[in-house]
Amino acid sequence: MRSQSTHKNRKNKLQLIHQYYAYTGFYSFIWENIRKAILPFILVISGLFILDKFVIDFKYFFEFITENYSSVSLFSLFFASESFLGLIPPELFIAWVKTLDNPFMYLSLLALLSYLGGCVSYFIGKSILTIPKVQAAMKSKMAKHISNIRKWGGFLIIVGALLPIPFSMVSIASGIINYDFKKYLMFGLFRFLRFYLYALAIFSLMGS
Repeated sequence: MRSQSTHKNRKNKLQLIHQYYAYTGFYSFIWENIRKAILPFILVISGLFILDKFVIDFKYFFEFITENYSSVSLFSLFFASESFLGLIPPELFIAWVKTLDNPFMYLSLLALLSYLGGCVSYFIGKSILTIPKVQAAMKSKMAKHISNIRKWGGFLIIVGALLPIPFSMVSIASGIINYDFKKYLMFGLFRFLRFYLYALAIFSLMGS
């Protein structure tokens, strides 16, 4: 009897959670962002393929980059980008590490740097709280992200980690509302999955 009651309570709880996310628009938000992400993803992958085949040999291009700029400089640039609004598409760096001696090791390093960059963004959000004028400006600029993170919490962090929603913006919003940092770290781990999934597509298109 107790196990049946526990199962029923768990089922009711899941139904309530489902109703909450349906009512607050979480599912439509997810679908809208997936729909928006499909075309840019196809364009990026197709663009890389066309450029590699008909315009520029990425292997030689990235070898030139590697010979003229140290790996430390390039990884530092990527980390800075991921910490401050993700200004440079990660796909370019994923394509770059494909040309290195141990691509999956460096891919994991990219994922780690992106994850840590999100942590930097989180603490940028927290630090904003100590500067009233900046806090007011950022809250106005990021009102939608802040509203969403208040409503959906960890689920929005997962979405931000996986989809082309600016992960740094989600991270800053998490810091602004003082979202639990341990939970942020846990949900942010989905960032690694995003890099591995994108790499499967990009690496296969670039060939050996």
